[in-house]
Amino acid sequence: MKLTEIARAVATQVTDKPNKPQLRGLHHATIKRNLAVSLVLCTISVIAVKILHNDRRKANYAEFYKNYDAEAAYERMRKAGLFQAASADD
Repeated sequence: MKLTEIARAVATQVTDKPNKPQLRGLHHATIKRNLAVSLVLCTISVIAVKILHNDRRKANYAEFYKNYDAEAAYERMRKAGLFQAASADD
């Protein structure tokens, strides 16, 4: 084979139009796969954040109610006059 024939063969392979749609389709498939993977990762991270947030909230509630005195809170609210049925003077 002569050098010019090799050059023509390479040039036709590079500029051959049927290859472009295949590459374009492969590119779109890769984009779709990457979008699907990123959507799954985002969903997993959102779920993990919600789980961690709920755990912290439960811990905060547990800490609050461990030291909470309902009778003292009622007395403070009654003395402040927040209840209509209970008198504020005592």
